[in-house]
Amino acid sequence: MPILLKNLTADQLQARLAPAGVTPRLARLLQAAVLRRGALPAAAANGFSTRVLNRVRALTAIPVLTLVEQVVSPTDGFARYVFRGDGPELFEAVRIPLLHRPDDPKFVVCVSSQAGCALGCVFCATGRMGFQRNLAAWEIVDQVIRIQAGAPHPVRGVVFMGMGEPLLNYDAVMLAVRILSEPCGLAIAGKAITLSTAGIVPALRRFTAERLACRLVVSLNSADPRQRRALMPVEAAHPTAELLTALREYHAATGRRVTLAWTMLSGINMRAQDARALAELTRGLPVKLDLIAVNDPTGRFRPPPPGELSAFRDALRAHLGAPIARRYSGGQDIQAACGMLTAGRRPAV
Repeated sequence: MPILLKNLTADQLQARLAPAGVTPRLARLLQAAVLRRGALPAAAANGFSTRVLNRVRALTAIPVLTLVEQVVSPTDGFARYVFRGDGPELFEAVRIPLLHRPDDPKFVVCVSSQAGCALGCVFCATGRMGFQRNLAAWEIVDQVIRIQAGAPHPVRGVVFMGMGEPLLNYDAVMLAVRILSEPCGLAIAGKAITLSTAGIVPALRRFTAERLACRLVVSLNSADPRQRRALMPVEAAHPTAELLTALREYHAATGRRVTLAWTMLSGINMRAQDARALAELTRGLPVKLDLIAVNDPTGRFRPPPPGELSAFRDALRAHLGAPIARRYSGGQDIQAACGMLTAGRRPAV
């Protein structure tokens, strides 16, 4: 089997190719050429001898995703991409425009870590389609590369908020994070890479121990374990109490405020008692709360109307006393918004 480029850090690549005469410096040049230009470097211009480069060419392969579909929203500029990788399964990524600074236009790419998702969150179309397979690190990295190649502005951030649960594909996701953030690679700062998880406690503890620079967002959605289990079956395997213990350990080890995501479901988790329960659950833990309106084409779950949202925010301010942000979830018109990714498949209702 050939050595897959885009699937190793520069150090790993050098270790694999050292018998072919590749030094650490040449490995970094090789990594930069493949990730930024999609091809092996020219020999003479980069210090490679023809003999070494021929050996590298014989030992390696540059995998590339197949772009199946690309749709750009005429409303807000979000773009949805459907890819096929090393298998028949389809998966999606989203290009998110950050154009609020005219002198610094840029994009964030929302990537998938799995085809489908095993967690079955009832308000999420991806969860309803079920799990197909984990993606390899190169399949994650190439989502960013392919989107950057056709983008009018640079990609400055990556969020693991697409299809799948990143912490259930831990090794490939963390390898992809390292590749994306390498200075000789795509050079995306670790603090500009965000992992979103439903709370896989053993993997969360491993993440804490490894001290990676990327950010963490935990999808909570309810502070009542019974209600959370009805919304998110992961609660049965990783109960809220265990999750909060792990998050307190994360804060103690890193000093970082914990960001909690709250998908707003009208009439379900938007009451004053939900705000009080959240405040009690997180007492003593510095948190930030991201509020995200649900996107559910089936109509089973609805986002809150303005009055309900305003009352909930007032209750959060009164009881939680933590920063609250309303996160915009764009691309609804092209099925690119949070919870809508199904790679063109019609999910079960």
